[in-house]
Amino acid sequence: MSLITELAKNAHVAARTLAALDTQQKNQVLQAMSAALRANVDSVLAANEHDLAHARQAGLTDAMIDRLTLTPERVEAMAQGIDTIVELDDPVGKRRELCVRPNGIKVSKLSVPLGVVCMIYEARPNVTADAGALCFKSGNAVILRGGKEALGSSLAIAEILQQVLQLFKLPKALITVVPDPDRALMLELLQQRDYVDLVIPRGGEGLINFVSDNSKIPVIQHFKGVCHLYVDKAADVEKALNLLLNGKTQRTGVCNALEGLIVHKEIASTWLPIAAQALEDKGVRINADRRSAGYFDGASLIEDHEFGQEYLRLELAVKMVDSLDDAMDHIAKFGSHHTEVICSEDKQACSRFQREVDASVVMANASSRFSDGGELGLGAEIGIATTKLHAYGPMGLESLTTEKYLVNGHGQVRE
Repeated sequence: MSLITELAKNAHVAARTLAALDTQQKNQVLQAMSAALRANVDSVLAANEHDLAHARQAGLTDAMIDRLTLTPERVEAMAQGIDTIVELDDPVGKRRELCVRPNGIKVSKLSVPLGVVCMIYEARPNVTADAGALCFKSGNAVILRGGKEALGSSLAIAEILQQVLQLFKLPKALITVVPDPDRALMLELLQQRDYVDLVIPRGGEGLINFVSDNSKIPVIQHFKGVCHLYVDKAADVEKALNLLLNGKTQRTGVCNALEGLIVHKEIASTWLPIAAQALEDKGVRINADRRSAGYFDGASLIEDHEFGQEYLRLELAVKMVDSLDDAMDHIAKFGSHHTEVICSEDKQACSRFQREVDASVVMANASSRFSDGGELGLGAEIGIATTKLHAYGPMGLESLTTEKYLVNGHGQVRE
């Protein structure tokens, strides 16, 4: 048996042990995991520093290094994410009564775990803790295949979580990190449909396409974040500026950062000069269409086919439009179904935007940076799904379960 098949089979067997745990028992384990992360922060940071050194030598982009970097504050955020999961309702075992059929059989549905979830990700060591805790509480085993740039950090975090599992006499295979980043092993992992129930890739476009093209297991794509802010003609000037700066500059290397700015022509002459100065002060490079380029010093002209880029740095694409419909058309063409934002005091415009724009998170007068499981009350998230089956948007506990039918009778047979 190969290493990958053995890991997948062990996870499949281990997942069954979670069925015997009630919510209180799962929460006790999670509380211990949170405490263990806090107690071992130095070992996590030491492993992360080795990863960072290799990443710098390899010439990784600033965005990748930002995602890879752990600090005491980020480790504490991981622990707090687990604490939040403890406080959330357990989605497993919830029952919905559907109907009583004319023949007397009772039909209901029961929420159940998916089984074994495989996470494939790049420079995101926090995924190890987030996914491990989310899958554990939702009753799933998880196999984590991180990129080589984050392998040391991921293994260090997983070892801490596995020690807690063993302390509670639970199999360490409930949280498994593939110890070798060889792509051939990832390809083999994607063939393990006898043991793995769902694959969730998080990372760049190349990774997502590779997983989707090669997996024999159902895939939920967590695709790139080409997020837009549309500043409507009825926008509040100060609100629009705050949403722009927070969305673009607060943290650039994440999928919920803004990559596109769309401005209604009727507010452009009053608002764009203010926005242009603020963006210049923050060092943001501007790629603008011909109608908006004149408002920016040193803007690069951009043609229509060049929109839709995920920059993940201090760079922004700007488009001027004649109407709300034109803004929504632009998003439909160049968005990535991640997060879209409108700034407007016109309630009807906000309502239309939220109803008609096809994205997993659609916001009115709120920063795109809130498109995050923790910020939306889900605790830690396993990712943001940009496909619609079976989840759309930030995936928390509930998204890691499905439902099975329960049918109860008293001897009925079909005639």
